[in-house]
Amino acid sequence: MSFDQELDVYLRARFTLIVLVTTEEERALQIVKAVCEKSKRACLTWDVADGFHSLTPEGGSVPSARDPLSALEQVEKKESDALYVLKDFHECWSNAQLKRKLRGVVQRLKFTKKSILITSPISRLPDELKDEAVVVELPPPTATELAAVLARLTQTPGVKVNLTKLGHEKLVQAALGLTVAQAQRVFAKAIVADRVLDDRAIDLVTQEKKQIISESKALEFYAVTETPDDVGGLGVLKDWLRLRERAFTQEARDYGLPAPKGIALIGIPGTGKSLTAKMIGGLWRLPLLRLDVGALFGSLVGESEENARRALRLAETVAPCIVWIDEMEKALAQGGMDGGTSLRVFGTILTWMAEKTVPCFVVATANDISRLPPELMRKGRFDEIFFLDLPTHPERKEILSVHLGKRKRLPKDFDLERLARESEGYVGAEIEQAIVDAMYVGYNDQRREFTTEDISAALQRQVPLSVSQREVVGMLRNWLREGRAQSASFEEVRQAEEQFVRLEIQSGATGGNGGNRE
Repeated sequence: MSFDQELDVYLRARFTLIVLVTTEEERALQIVKAVCEKSKRACLTWDVADGFHSLTPEGGSVPSARDPLSALEQVEKKESDALYVLKDFHECWSNAQLKRKLRGVVQRLKFTKKSILITSPISRLPDELKDEAVVVELPPPTATELAAVLARLTQTPGVKVNLTKLGHEKLVQAALGLTVAQAQRVFAKAIVADRVLDDRAIDLVTQEKKQIISESKALEFYAVTETPDDVGGLGVLKDWLRLRERAFTQEARDYGLPAPKGIALIGIPGTGKSLTAKMIGGLWRLPLLRLDVGALFGSLVGESEENARRALRLAETVAPCIVWIDEMEKALAQGGMDGGTSLRVFGTILTWMAEKTVPCFVVATANDISRLPPELMRKGRFDEIFFLDLPTHPERKEILSVHLGKRKRLPKDFDLERLARESEGYVGAEIEQAIVDAMYVGYNDQRREFTTEDISAALQRQVPLSVSQREVVGMLRNWLREGRAQSASFEEVRQAEEQFVRLEIQSGATGGNGGNRE
């Protein structure tokens, strides 16, 4: 059922108080007007600045009222049946007299064909009105609505249009997630900037959309530039992702395949969990939205949950997309001294993950599994839970090649076999840092090229996490051995066992100071 159909049902069923949650007041009034005109129902609007105005020809005589209390009295006195739209009436929720008056009027309207609709940007209701009101949310504009906005602009005299059919579809798709007003401004900017509307407008709309989404504070739009070649190792995980690369296409829907739900990436810090999340966006060519759970929390009661719902709704409008929840244990950990707010936000996200029907693929990363609620990690919540362990010998060679290539050096000029052997027990971030340290040495030595010896020396100076945080690393790897997750790397389980034993022996022999690790 579409929103206008749902609203018509509420009115025909004589719901006397409807709270419409939206920031798009103009669009909401257009829809309300269309519903009332179709059913030949009178509709009047009221606000504290301009009083009553008739929205439809059937409005009849317009009463006079400048304050909220007088407006409610006029709604009750007026004999003709109508829908009364009260704008910004949520500002009155703190006024006990107005709450009491509204509640009484709503109860008495049950015996009439009159209804009150309140437009509000927030869904929070006073406890006194929760039993009297139905709360509905105006969904974001659909692709059809945005296409209509684009069509109106392109019909303006003097506007040149050079869009292909595919370009038109991509431009509208790029605007999904924007309000009608935002889309209109972005389309207009594209026309003015290039003096013609063509396929170049797609990139401009994407950039504007990135800025608008970032204004939500809780969502950050990431440009997808990383590819599987930028991530060393993790062969099992890469194969799993490639198998689902076309899972969001209409062809997959026609075949009967469900859209993937998401994955959890658990493991040792520095093993590439965040980089992997970015890589998925590049591999699947989908928008990547990072959900900053910490930015969801507000000071008012119910504000945090409302922020979470608003951010998740925005993510749904961008779908198909990837929603990345980074280090989720820090924001969703149990036992916070915040009056249960973090648990309620967690519950909102958890419910959305379970009930979402739009193709939003969730990538959740975490370092400390002990702080995660068990219901998050149960089977079925994610399509798969991957564990990112210490890189194996072949993976370390691949990581070295990737980071050398990023710095415009030829991997064949270095002894990768030796460096991979000497970096046993190091995570990818530590290997990268060793290369950076070696570059500093070469740069400060008359800007000569850094060598294998420089990288080797940098490795020896480091104390890897596998040594400094041996107990934590051991606990995480035990979690993998217990079969609670799938290894993200080929032959990882067998090699990890052998590697861990060797590290234990070496750390005992060197006193845990990060000495020779060959």
